[in-house]
Amino acid sequence: MFDTWLPLFGGLALLVVGGDLLVRGAVQIASRFGVSPLIVGLTLVGFGTSTPELVTSVQAARIGAPGIAFGNIVGSNIANVLLIVGASAILYPIVVTSSALKRDGVVMVAVSAAFAALSTVMEMGRWLGAIFILALIFYVYTAFRQERQVQRAVDHGAVYDKATALQAADPGTAIAANKTQSILLPIMIAVAGLVLLVAGGTFLVDGAVTVAQSFGISETVIGLTIVAVGTSLPEFVTSVLAAVRRLGDVAFGNIVGSNIYNILGIGGATALIAPSAVPSEILNFDNLVMIGVSALLIAFAWTGLKIARWEGGALLLGYMAYVFVIWP
Repeated sequence: MFDTWLPLFGGLALLVVGGDLLVRGAVQIASRFGVSPLIVGLTLVGFGTSTPELVTSVQAARIGAPGIAFGNIVGSNIANVLLIVGASAILYPIVVTSSALKRDGVVMVAVSAAFAALSTVMEMGRWLGAIFILALIFYVYTAFRQERQVQRAVDHGAVYDKATALQAADPGTAIAANKTQSILLPIMIAVAGLVLLVAGGTFLVDGAVTVAQSFGISETVIGLTIVAVGTSLPEFVTSVLAAVRRLGDVAFGNIVGSNIYNILGIGGATALIAPSAVPSEILNFDNLVMIGVSALLIAFAWTGLKIARWEGGALLLGYMAYVFVIWP
């Protein structure tokens, strides 16, 4: 029993330390390159913290466990919105830029709906996986180019939205521009944090799955809950720390970027390496929940361009209700 619980607590400790390092490094990288914290949250932080999901889903698909593979993807997206955004917003309301909603929020809902629709009518084959990967590359390129354009406009005083106004009024939310120092140290800090996050997520998931299997729980439910939450802990730690430091763009970008990457990147990679059909339990219920909570997040963020504490509380209650419904 000790051998089972030790990875759980050891993994959690690694996640806390790794999340702190990743946020610190990512914010410093944004300052060095002159890009917004949002784009760093969408790419380096968002995709980086999804690495445990990638490893877990690909390995599960290879050993013939599609319930864990795709349950991990869908369950992680649901947990990211309801559990992680909910907890982060309760600690400190998450300020969201309008550009993040119009582009990234819409993309998140669209790819969720596309995955649900396609997986209902066909198997997740290699050609579909390749399309997902190409779509992810196009999205990252477009987002990066647009964010650089917006940042240049902000630097010249042409753009001054609510998030920019908040940073001007509260220096604690701003990132000091410092492009003279070496970029090597921030990259090393971010990579070290990412390595600790991946290791911590792996240890925690291994222990959690062992415990769940000992109670005879189905692999799909394990994938949707324990594995999904376990592999989403890097996002949880990173977003909570970003919210506490009033880095709303990093917190929001982390979740939206992770959800997009989970479907296009992890779903695409899983289909490329080990094509398989999505289990019917996920098709008939969980996919719909994923679309619904993604749309709900955008609706909450659109009101006042922030996720308020009461909205965070509502999201957390929603996750409790979801787990109650699917747990055997």
